[in-house]
Amino acid sequence: MGSVEVFPRRRGAGTPAEVWRTAPLRGSGVVKARAARIEDYAAIRALQRESQPDIDACTLKQFESRIRAFPEGQLVAVCDGEVVGAASSFVVQWDDYAGDPTWKGITGEGYFTTHDRAGRTLYGSEVIADTSRRGFGVGRVLHQARRRLCRKLNLRRIIGAARLPGYRAVHETMSPELYAKRVIWGDIDDPVMRFQMSQGFHYCGIIHNYLPEDLESCGHAALFVWLNPLFSPPAPPAFEESERPRKCA
Repeated sequence: MGSVEVFPRRRGAGTPAEVWRTAPLRGSGVVKARAARIEDYAAIRALQRESQPDIDACTLKQFESRIRAFPEGQLVAVCDGEVVGAASSFVVQWDDYAGDPTWKGITGEGYFTTHDRAGRTLYGSEVIADTSRRGFGVGRVLHQARRRLCRKLNLRRIIGAARLPGYRAVHETMSPELYAKRVIWGDIDDPVMRFQMSQGFHYCGIIHNYLPEDLESCGHAALFVWLNPLFSPPAPPAFEESERPRKCA
């Protein structure tokens, strides 16, 4: 994809082709997802600070711990050789957190020490993208990569909590539950929730005090789930030889 740059038409400049030119738009190449590497940390931290200024960025120790715990779940989106987005996820037993989850509780204070390979839920801790590249499919590519991972590992679902960046402006007049409903009804344009729904995720409710330092969301988040249509439950254990029914003579 490119952009058309228009220059002022000078007297005697010639045909339109001589005064128009097409130049590549910065970061307009193909966006691809790959596994995150330690050397990506500085770029990821810069994206976090830009897109979520009220929330502390991931530390190097946390980033290293995440890669050790579950390298498959740490992804970056790359365009023209530049990191333009990132996503973090890990596997959990969702029943352990379904009651009253918080970001720190689920993620082990951001270190992903709660990763459980025996779990059936891929938990999406974070998705960030370069704000100057909105509309170029960075978030979509990262979500596609997550869904591929979910199918590859035969996990039941992906669960994630979406920020409510527009809630702070209206928190005195409505509850976060009503805010989410009005987003779903189309009365409020919340970009984070709308994006989650566009990616096939289903709204499940509000998590109160999920991330208190998220001032724009007043600490709350919307819970979303994507069900893996190809999930295949493990087969039951085979009958013991003594328990197998005998054939009639």
